[in-house]
Amino acid sequence: MATKRSTEDGRSRLEEAMAMLIQDQTAFVAQLADYNRIHSELEREHLELKRQSDERFGRIEAQMAEIIRVLNEHSRMLERLPEAVRDKFGIKAQQ
Repeated sequence: MATKRSTEDGRSRLEEAMAMLIQDQTAFVAQLADYNRIHSELEREHLELKRQSDERFGRIEAQMAEIIRVLNEHSRMLERLPEAVRDKFGIKAQQ
């Protein structure tokens, strides 16, 4: 039969190993909680940045649509300009 070997304070090596395991498990759970807290914080920041980015992109798209509308209107005005100048000065179009 195997005999229990005790340390100087009377605890067995198994008891010491169990105590170390419990300490390590406690430290691991604390680290996991810290990781989860940090991860959640980073996820919130990411979602906020994405929301801001989406809003900014929406504004840019709206501005671009307005710019395109104005450019199209100017293009139509420029296309009609030669005719308007001829009409203004009474010049007949060449045929």
